[in-house]
Amino acid sequence: MDTTGRHPSIVQAVRGFAYDHLPEHLQEVSRPFHDLAQELLDRLPDDPELAAALRKLREAKDCAVLLAAVQSDAGGE
Repeated sequence: MDTTGRHPSIVQAVRGFAYDHLPEHLQEVSRPFHDLAQELLDRLPDDPELAAALRKLREAKDCAVLLAAVQSDAGGE
């Protein structure tokens, strides 16, 4: 994600949305969160509410990816 010129709080908030390093089955879970974060960056100005939205979206992504990883490890995939 290109964060050139964005407020440092926004830059910090979008850290963690990369998914290329993940196994394919986890990329499938993570990708929609990345795409939504990018859409928010494209549509909204820098603001504390945007930073909060991005942080909460990242938290939701982390939960979903963790569940998918645990399910996969347990043989649920």
